[in-house]
Amino acid sequence: MNEIDLSLYLVTDNSEDEGKFLNTIEEAIKGGTTVVQLREKTADTLDFYNLALKVKEITTKYNIPLIINDRVDVALAIDADGVHVGQSDMPCDVTRRLIGEDKILGVSASTVDEAKKAQKDGADYIGTGAVFPTATKKDAEKVTKRELKEIVDSIDIPVVAIGGITLENAHELTDTGIKGFSVVSAIMSSENPKKSSEELLKIFNS
Repeated sequence: MNEIDLSLYLVTDNSEDEGKFLNTIEEAIKGGTTVVQLREKTADTLDFYNLALKVKEITTKYNIPLIINDRVDVALAIDADGVHVGQSDMPCDVTRRLIGEDKILGVSASTVDEAKKAQKDGADYIGTGAVFPTATKKDAEKVTKRELKEIVDSIDIPVVAIGGITLENAHELTDTGIKGFSVVSAIMSSENPKKSSEELLKIFNS
């Protein structure tokens, strides 16, 4: 299994202003973000590839893993550290075969059965949510705190919680056994992404 510090897992959202976008990622890493997942749901392949190369420059500089959401081709093309797939993306076992054993593979799972299957099929970690209502993924299934704990207890690989996590509610998850907070807006929409990262990490480590 690929070891990875998931404490503060940043998932990007689409940005009109590339300079600001890249700066936000760099500031977040300076504040303690431990993983960056590049998620571009609407970008053309070439645009996604070019942006991924720029993000990789930043993550490489700070020695932080870069995970590509969904797009195995883009991940392989830029030699990213890993891929994250959802339940409607490329199947986990097929993704593992394509990316090899040395790359990080994350899978979204909102039930115990999905989590167990992902572990069996070669996932290194699970992303579970939405733990709180979220504006960035309107169709996300809701996962209760009890369900989150059940998923954590049912598998041997680490779980990160995602969905609507903010500085105000993050503390509610610290006793669930998760290995990290996965956030989008709490950092990407922050006026001060470095400070937001520091504060989220402080809550997680408390």
